Amino acid sequence: MSTLKVALLGCGVVGSEVARVLTKDAAELANRIGAPLELVGIAVRDLDRHRGSGLPDDLFTTDARGLVSRGDLDIVIEVIGGIEPARDLILTALEHGASVVTANKALLAQEAEALYDAAAKADRDLAFEAAVAGAIPIVRPLRESLAGDAVERVLGIVNGTTNFILDAMTTTGESFESALAEAQRLGYAEADPTADVEGHDAAAKAAILAGLAFHTRVTLGDVHCEGISAVTSADVALAGEIDSVVKLLAICEKIDTPDGHAVSVRVHPAMIPNTHPLASVRGAYNAVFVESESAGQLMFYGPGAGGSPTASAVLGDVVSAARNRVRGVVGPGESTHADLEIVGVGRTRTSYHLAIDVDDRAGVLAAIAHVFADHGVSIKTVRQVGTDDEAQLVIVTHAAVDANLAATVAALRDLDVVHDVSSVIRVEGS
Repeated sequence: MSTLKVALLGCGVVGSEVARVLTKDAAELANRIGAPLELVGIAVRDLDRHRGSGLPDDLFTTDARGLVSRGDLDIVIEVIGGIEPARDLILTALEHGASVVTANKALLAQEAEALYDAAAKADRDLAFEAAVAGAIPIVRPLRESLAGDAVERVLGIVNGTTNFILDAMTTTGESFESALAEAQRLGYAEADPTADVEGHDAAAKAAILAGLAFHTRVTLGDVHCEGISAVTSADVALAGEIDSVVKLLAICEKIDTPDGHAVSVRVHPAMIPNTHPLASVRGAYNAVFVESESAGQLMFYGPGAGGSPTASAVLGDVVSAARNRVRGVVGPGESTHADLEIVGVGRTRTSYHLAIDVDDRAGVLAAIAHVFADHGVSIKTVRQVGTDDEAQLVIVTHAAVDANLAATVAALRDLDVVHDVSSVIRVEGS
């Protein structure tokens, strides 16, 4: 077969590993594909930066647009990240006849419609296994392996930085700030960790997962997003008292409505019982828990970031796209036939764990219970911690509508006997 020409956009941690494997394992990859791959160009910002890749200097260029406009490329790999110029470069590559492999979750979560449409118009592949959960194969299982099943819920730990921080807080009792500093020292967190700790990275991945799982177009703007910066060591300790841990979860679920089904997508901290498989996910690892009608419960686990793990997912897509080029076919495109309504977090149902600072005197519990009852939220357990000015009621509710719980918290804060509602964390997986 004719040699397939490949271009690479970006040569950082992931890109350099992709380039290394493409050259080192060229013969083995050719055997798997049925045709050899030739890396013909690598677009970078700075030609003078030392990369130690051992690749010829003439492979590198700063003219990314010129590279993807060549017209003779079979596959373009995009690992530069961000919205622009990645969006323009991918669209240009597709227009000029190349299939695209990308790890860009932010772009897919915001611009999936334009990318899918361009891929369909060009009759080329758009592959993005590396965009969600690093080396963990989850995009292809949702897109293909479970295509004949009905997925009901996807529950995942999809950000390694936040999982490392929360795990450190759980195992050592340290504060969020201290755990974050350690994550930065070890290279798990960026100097500016906002995208991770405020949940934006996980929200982008949740949008992608929900779209695949429920055959409905979901964008980043559809995802309710809360980060972990407000989680305290006291919250983590309270979770331990009910045999649970705190995790940042991406939750994509199908919910019943009067008209049939709708989709809810949310990212937020939650307490999950130690008996749940996700509770044992430690350090910077990721895991995705899928619940479907026929297959039941499935869990996908592994490293969620890093050069080699992410490159593994990228290269898997490269092999798949290359095989399709050899055969003259394309893989699955966007599936939005279900077109389900996407509802806000206010219509979802879950349990809640609340810590309420109160006066330690007669009648307080009755007044608080009355507020819960008025808003249709049923109390499952209640216990008191401390006495006098430091008294605290710790309440776990039965499953309740999110909007009702929010109204309950607002009403509690208006009570004279309540000093503060110091913590409200959802409880999942019980």
